[in-house]
Amino acid sequence: MSHVIRKIIAREILDSRGNPTVECQLWTDKGSIIASVPSGKSIGRYEALELRDGKKRFHGMGVMKAVDNVNKIIAPKLIGKDCRKQATIDQMMIEMDGTENKSKLGANAILAVSMAICRSGALAQDKPLYLHIAELFENKHLVLPTPFMNIINGGLHAGNKLDIQEYMIVPYGNSFKESLQIGAEVYHELGKIIERKYGRAAVNVGDEGGDAPPLSKVEQPFELIDKAVKELGYSKKVKFAIDCAASTYFRKGKYYIEGKVYNTAKLIEFYKKLIKKYGIISIEDPFAEDDFESFTYFYRKHHRLQIVGDDLLATNPDRIIKAIKKRSCNTLLLKMNQIGTVMESFDAARIAQKARWNVIASHRSGETEDSFIADLAVGLSCEQIKAGAPCRGERLAKYNRLLRIEEELSDR
Repeated sequence: MSHVIRKIIAREILDSRGNPTVECQLWTDKGSIIASVPSGKSIGRYEALELRDGKKRFHGMGVMKAVDNVNKIIAPKLIGKDCRKQATIDQMMIEMDGTENKSKLGANAILAVSMAICRSGALAQDKPLYLHIAELFENKHLVLPTPFMNIINGGLHAGNKLDIQEYMIVPYGNSFKESLQIGAEVYHELGKIIERKYGRAAVNVGDEGGDAPPLSKVEQPFELIDKAVKELGYSKKVKFAIDCAASTYFRKGKYYIEGKVYNTAKLIEFYKKLIKKYGIISIEDPFAEDDFESFTYFYRKHHRLQIVGDDLLATNPDRIIKAIKKRSCNTLLLKMNQIGTVMESFDAARIAQKARWNVIASHRSGETEDSFIADLAVGLSCEQIKAGAPCRGERLAKYNRLLRIEEELSDR
């Protein structure tokens, strides 16, 4: 029977940073599928636990404990189960782990299997993954997402001295294909501008595929990107977004940017000037992960702005509900490995959408070639996706998958 799980094997592979991560291969009578999990570098304290070996091998970054947990604990209990029963199997794994943050088996072990179950469920029914996700989520309105492209990397994602972690462009074409084209053209034009200004050696690539020139001032990236956009005549088709990752410059109750000290009020004024000057439409994690009060105060002043919670929310339903009640933000950054299963990710998205929030399906800085989040974005009608710059295979895998999905939906 095509829906019966026959075999599950996990293995250790490498992510885009060359660090180990977990891959799961699952067999049914229909054949085998593979799923792999990403890993973040800017990791919030409220994320589900990514289990690492902590030994000298791979500088302590190995994941053989998580691999063994799949092969020796999870797999034997799932053989013979129906791969179409996503909710049942995810709940089984949650109960096998028995901890609040999946620290026993590891969120990386559980998610690899959960994603493999989802993909095999689609295969068993001869359906594309995005359609299977939509049916599990009870979504009948499929939407191609707008890309948020991190084309200048800073913070923990690059070797420069930029405090802001991500400088993104949001290209608006008449189709996803056109949006991707605009984004790619701006990215290449930006590279030429950086080379002319700083020399060929300055055209470095950060963790998420964006340029990582030797910059230290917050406004420098905006000026470079704005120049690229204007030279291509795309001023009306491209907007700006940023991921502050403010927890990285928060210490002892104060925020530190460019060597200056900011309290909440001064930091809000700082952001306000940037938003007005550069027409920023979306700002992610402008405050530290526990600073709900500052988020709420900022939201009152800028409720028409897209205010995104990443470290603040950690794709955790309890924290999302808290943020909704406090009116701390209006957008969820959905990262499956922050919570650890497909169905819990669905729960997080459902809560956010019910509150009329936006949802952004997101990659991690340490990615694999798995394109699952492209199907996730369409299946959940997220309307936005963060997958990095249009550079590096692990980022382009997501964008290229969306091109194919758009073509399929156009044919339908």
